[in-house]
Amino acid sequence: MLKVEDLALRITHLIHRYFIWVIVGSYVIAAFFPALGLKIRDTHFGSLQLQQLHVDISLPSILLASLLLNAGLGVNKAELAQLAKRPGLLLAGLIANIGTPLAFIFTLSFVMSFWHDPEEVQQILMGLALVASMPIAGASTAWVQNANGNLALSLGLVLLTTAVSPFVTPFILHAVGFVTTGDYSEDLHELADNGVVSFLGVWVILPSVMGIMSRLLMGELRFGRLKPYLKLANYGVLITLNYSNASLALPKALLEPDLDFIAITILIVIGLCVLAFWCGYRLAIFLRCDRNAMVSLMFGLGMSNNGTGLVLASMSLSDHPQVMLPIIFYNLVQHLVAGFADKRVLQRDRPN
Repeated sequence: MLKVEDLALRITHLIHRYFIWVIVGSYVIAAFFPALGLKIRDTHFGSLQLQQLHVDISLPSILLASLLLNAGLGVNKAELAQLAKRPGLLLAGLIANIGTPLAFIFTLSFVMSFWHDPEEVQQILMGLALVASMPIAGASTAWVQNANGNLALSLGLVLLTTAVSPFVTPFILHAVGFVTTGDYSEDLHELADNGVVSFLGVWVILPSVMGIMSRLLMGELRFGRLKPYLKLANYGVLITLNYSNASLALPKALLEPDLDFIAITILIVIGLCVLAFWCGYRLAIFLRCDRNAMVSLMFGLGMSNNGTGLVLASMSLSDHPQVMLPIIFYNLVQHLVAGFADKRVLQRDRPN
């Protein structure tokens, strides 16, 4: 008789194998059946006032926190000890992770000044600002592990960008706010000043730290027993968040299709993602890194924590639903580019 743990492992492996198509499926369901996703997004449980900190408690925020808690649980003591060995490489990765998308967005703001619809340009720039301002995605560590990369470096990049996000995210939002106009510029500056630091602190930093501490306290044996269920729960939460957030923007895009806007958004998102992966590759060559560190830099710079960006956008920028399209597309494209890099670029020199 099949054990529950074995069943959880089989389901997890199946989802991992067809992960891209699962994400695509969640987008398709969101486009045609958005009602449940909108209900999830609009479910609130009140708020807390902690001195000067006002915290809105919503179901998407709780789901996001559970993702970061799970990511923290994936950190073990040995990997933490390795993070201090190459601080210069971590810092270089952080600087490239900030500078690459900002340079792309600033260049794009000039190039797109010739686009026929200025409103669409602002929507794309704002969406890219949220992509650029988010920490490196925890999913990048899974790609690095699969490609036999430097897992400690990959994990270090995720933890470092998450830890500094209360400082980096407002900086990037303000920076892009200066190249956007009108209501979009005002919203970016307002978000950077008022909402993003407390949001990241409560729903990103705190659960990440709680996850790391819980892993250290529970020990490896107990964690090993829980691991299959944690992975399965993580996939469930991730798919639910993707579906819920996509429910806000995709139905309108389907009912009132603006094909040139969708096409240019996809092309721009692909351009940014490919550039980020390429910069990780070039940075590794410049710093004379080995192949394993190159893998970690490529996936780290190329993959953004868009779950956080989508939740933040759905809560704070709901008056601009089209802003979510670049984030939604980037979430899908980054996995497609990661798969291409893994199979076509890295596989030829992968250790046996």
